Amino acid sequence: MAFENYTIKDIAKALNLSTSTVSRALRDSYEISADTKKMVLEYAEKINYRANPIARSLKERKSYSIGVIVTEIANNFFSQVIEGIESVAYSRNYQVVISQMHESFERERSNVEYLYSRSTDGLLIALSSETTDLSYLGQLMNKGFPIVFFDRVPNDLRCHKVIADNRQGGFDAVQYLVRKGKRKIAHLTGTKKLSITRERLEGYKMGLEANGLPYRPELVKHCEYGGLHQDEIERAVTELLQEEYDAIFISGDKLSMGYLQAMKTRPEANLAKIEVTGFTNSKVVNLFSPPITAVRQPAFEMGEKAAELLIQQIESKQLIEEFETIVFPTTLVER
Repeated sequence: MAFENYTIKDIAKALNLSTSTVSRALRDSYEISADTKKMVLEYAEKINYRANPIARSLKERKSYSIGVIVTEIANNFFSQVIEGIESVAYSRNYQVVISQMHESFERERSNVEYLYSRSTDGLLIALSSETTDLSYLGQLMNKGFPIVFFDRVPNDLRCHKVIADNRQGGFDAVQYLVRKGKRKIAHLTGTKKLSITRERLEGYKMGLEANGLPYRPELVKHCEYGGLHQDEIERAVTELLQEEYDAIFISGDKLSMGYLQAMKTRPEANLAKIEVTGFTNSKVVNLFSPPITAVRQPAFEMGEKAAELLIQQIESKQLIEEFETIVFPTTLVER
């Protein structure tokens, strides 16, 4: 049986009121008396009236939806960011449309264009590992389309950005390893194209320098897709096993889990003697074998702030010309 789709006109006709009075009563306007509001709301509940979001969006020229694009929802960090985004968006009556690009620039661009064509009010995005061309995003922003970047952000676009203090996180990781007596510290990281890769590598170098340790390029291995494909981690581990190192700083969730998995399959690897620390927001990090010391980002809070900045931009009655880069501190959680 089909559900009947009642409208404001149907309520107005049944109660002998104007459509504008019904509309204001449903919106709890101060212009409508308490008795009229009560009558309208009771009748609306009786007939199971639901507001038509399409009609509302056409009238107000807003869809009350925002798009979110991440590389992978299953990633611990991104799933927690999304929780933060949703907590703010739903409290402000916005729906959230989430899509994944799996580190593909083409999928990233396709998702952006789809969300823009479907009249979402704005976009939250963390760039893919393949992204070098930002011109299409710049063109949308020049048209007035609100975009806020988080985690993986561009250097060359004027926009709001929400990031973690990646340099400090990398520095703290190396400092911890040195306190544990480690002197030959490797680094497993992602593509050089991403801001987080560059910043965490800088933190790693700062930590080495602060402790009088040499920077050895042969101990730094880049995985172009950030561990999305296990074979790239396997290649990096094979190369590292040809070097002498007693600790490793890893720059992401996928890389950390992939590294542990790869090392366990290598008879020549002595994983028990290698101290591991890395960026991860896994809630079960102590169950890793061996457990690792985590550099944790405040992902939920980052999602909240990114959503707040986006909605602020969407609802601004003036063109926003001053943009903020919000930097959240990381936390070292020792195993």
